[in-house]
Amino acid sequence: MSDATRGVQRLAAFAHGEVGGNPAGIVIADELPDASTMQRVAAEVGFSETAFAMPHGDRWRVRYWSPEAEVPFCGHATIALGAALAMRHGDGVFALDLRDAAITVEGRREGSGHAAALQSPPTRSDPVDTGSLDEALVLFGLARSDLDDRIPPAVVDAGARHLALMLKERATLAAMSYDFARGRALMRREDWGTVLLGHAHGPRRFSTRNAFAWGGVYEDPATGAASAALAGYLRDLGWPHDGSVAIDQGDDMGVPSRIRVDIPIERGSSVRVAGTVRTL
Repeated sequence: MSDATRGVQRLAAFAHGEVGGNPAGIVIADELPDASTMQRVAAEVGFSETAFAMPHGDRWRVRYWSPEAEVPFCGHATIALGAALAMRHGDGVFALDLRDAAITVEGRREGSGHAAALQSPPTRSDPVDTGSLDEALVLFGLARSDLDDRIPPAVVDAGARHLALMLKERATLAAMSYDFARGRALMRREDWGTVLLGHAHGPRRFSTRNAFAWGGVYEDPATGAASAALAGYLRDLGWPHDGSVAIDQGDDMGVPSRIRVDIPIERGSSVRVAGTVRTL
């Protein structure tokens, strides 16, 4: 471990009991390091994201870095940060100033561990153009007949953009594979933070997988930002979510992760993404 990474707290967000969850690095300091140092630390930590936070009055300034680049918003690292702040300051709601948005995260002790819930940036969804969709389908070896017509492909956003592809069959999701270099080029060109592949088990339970080649990671085991964006899209569609959805992610990686999203009625409004956190 280098001197630069000794102060990094390592937590797994959206854990399933004592297992699973997506690891995040957390750095809480009086001042944020410069950009090159944050990039280097994130690369050395090697998790899909590391969050850096500093106090600013009664708020916190936060930036997120993947091993290869800065990202505008990361849900699982925010959940981990909420738990880390609660460990330091007690249960509470913490106001965060991100690069492009202002949000909150609530952290609290839960049993012998911690839990957290974030209020996402505003949500939106847009159709995906035919050429980009066709290229994504080829990348993942999918045909249009594999797609769930009830939830059409879309570019979904809740602080970061994602391509959402919902599949008819759970087995098709389990078989997800793609060429990493081609995927990274496509995601960066289209500004898709991830490509979310999902399957609806019913109105309120989903399984998802998230390709994160944009950030230098083949697959994310739990993706809070994409889950928030998907929930906003379901609301846009008039999907019968009855106020919340449960998202299972990471199972096909052997890293079970559990995400809950509460969805208010107002179109475009923030959603609440919650999960438990375990220390690594």
